[in-house]
Amino acid sequence: MRVALAVAMLVVALGLLVATVPVQAHHAFAATFDTAKPVVVHCVITKVELINPHSWFWCDEKATDGALTNWGFEGGSPNSLIRHGVTKNTIPVGTELIIQGYQSKAFEHKGVGVNMTFPDGRKFLFGGSAPGAESEVATPTKDEIAPTGKGDAAPKK
Repeated sequence: MRVALAVAMLVVALGLLVATVPVQAHHAFAATFDTAKPVVVHCVITKVELINPHSWFWCDEKATDGALTNWGFEGGSPNSLIRHGVTKNTIPVGTELIIQGYQSKAFEHKGVGVNMTFPDGRKFLFGGSAPGAESEVATPTKDEIAPTGKGDAAPKK
């Protein structure tokens, strides 16, 4: 009886220990991304990873000189994206998008997405931790974007 109780307590203790590791490993938005560095990237999707805890959208931005820059944008969980209407079928590889978000503090051509706009004007939210990723934001048009390959294109005013 005592052995069974000890084993049960050990299992519970290990379960609690394992459950706390992901919480400690999870990053805060402000620690990873910079709201002072918004990015607008006109790109073509190369890979979609709908995985927990954050989805990733990889795309190539073509500069005016033809050079390609591969960007990675963090999004919300698959569940959050599905609530916003985003699935792998919504954004297949080869899809053109305009992505608005915030640059990673480490740069590395990574950022966190706020919204994505299709050439036909459809817009989806990334549903993640970025300010505005869970609510409506301005939608740039293709004509308003000046692609540079550096992710520093901004809507013309």
